[in-house]
Amino acid sequence: MGILQTAERSSHLDPSENVIYQRHLIAYKEAVKIISGTVLEIGSGEGYGIAELAPKAKHYIAVDKYETAISQELQANNNITFIQTEVPPLKEIEDNSIDFVVTFQVIEHIKDDEQFLHEIHRVLKPGGKVILTTPNILMSITRSPWHIREYTPGQMGEILESSFNNFELKGVFGNKKVMDYYNKNKESVRKITRFDILNMQYWLPRWILEIPYDILNRFNRQNLQDDNEEMVNTVAHTDYSISESNNKCLDHFCIATK
Repeated sequence: MGILQTAERSSHLDPSENVIYQRHLIAYKEAVKIISGTVLEIGSGEGYGIAELAPKAKHYIAVDKYETAISQELQANNNITFIQTEVPPLKEIEDNSIDFVVTFQVIEHIKDDEQFLHEIHRVLKPGGKVILTTPNILMSITRSPWHIREYTPGQMGEILESSFNNFELKGVFGNKKVMDYYNKNKESVRKITRFDILNMQYWLPRWILEIPYDILNRFNRQNLQDDNEEMVNTVAHTDYSISESNNKCLDHFCIATK
């Protein structure tokens, strides 16, 4: 994801990505109601979550594989540390040193998801919490070759139990406007994947599919934006909600306590 700015890293600067951006933003809006103290964000990405999280933290630590843009204003007004590294492990983070870990749309990219959660458990203080989101595979329209795996609600609970005894399993849901877009997107993708009569998306190596997937994904989002401009432009984070998990949630929203 270094040279190619993949569609996996959504931006609020591209109008065609507004629906997915707002879906990610609702998780940050929910997290700011909870976090305090020393906050570690794993997967700071494009950095739009920093403006949400850093002002609520005594010390905000961002970790990402690639450089994350952090404005001078945010740096000046908040206690921010950025660590560029691959995870796991969580290098430079001491045991029992973090009050809250925030990691949104990351675990699906991690080869060893159990080690990833074990490392989060290691750095959390006793009573500390991790807030985590990841796609619900039951609502994924197609396979993303950028994802090593996705989880059903049951599988999400099982992987959390590998490190945490105490957790809440919730989900991110969309209202009618969001689901209208979802269904239009599903139909648009179907028109593309109908040519995949051998189901190659499910058995070809991920690296072969990454660039074609990314090109088609961006092309599809742009077409949806062109054909449904008002719908795409007006979706806001308030069109999403978080409640008890079920098979119809778009993303898992998990809170686990050490």
